[in-house]
Amino acid sequence: MSGDAWISETAPYLAPREPGQGDAWTDEAARRGRRGGQRLLYAGEGEAPDAVRVALGLPAGERVVVRRRLILLDDRPVELADSYYPLSVAGGTPLAEPRKVPGGAVTLLKEMGYVGAEVVEDVSAGLATGGEREHLELPEGSAVLRLIRLTRTAAGAPMEASLMVMPSGRHLTYRLGKRDA
Repeated sequence: MSGDAWISETAPYLAPREPGQGDAWTDEAARRGRRGGQRLLYAGEGEAPDAVRVALGLPAGERVVVRRRLILLDDRPVELADSYYPLSVAGGTPLAEPRKVPGGAVTLLKEMGYVGAEVVEDVSAGLATGGEREHLELPEGSAVLRLIRLTRTAAGAPMEASLMVMPSGRHLTYRLGKRDA
């Protein structure tokens, strides 16, 4: 998305979708006259990176459900998005299966009784790993932004941690509160 003025809000990505409604990314891209999509790279049990494990409050070695997606804009990779769920939340659910989840993870989580009430996002920058360069089609030495988003229930229980990796040309803007219609 380098060179594009692309301001994205987090709220639509945290709201359950209505039946038959597309995913938030596809809708956002379409509003801008673009084509958004995603490719599921992995879904199942795995280990979380240390930062995600700590965010979820899990002990070392505890497995999680992982959903890894490559986010596309006009068929070009623009972001790696990995979502991690405690096994107590997502083990044995469609989130652990390598297929599309109708309505998306947020919708399924709501149906299972998990609704996000608090979101904390942390952004950092660094050099892309070999795998990140390969998926995002970046040259060696490329910098990336890493965003970790932790979602907690109203009771304060961590229900999902997402790690998003995007080329450093991306511009992140956060809007708090509601705009007048």
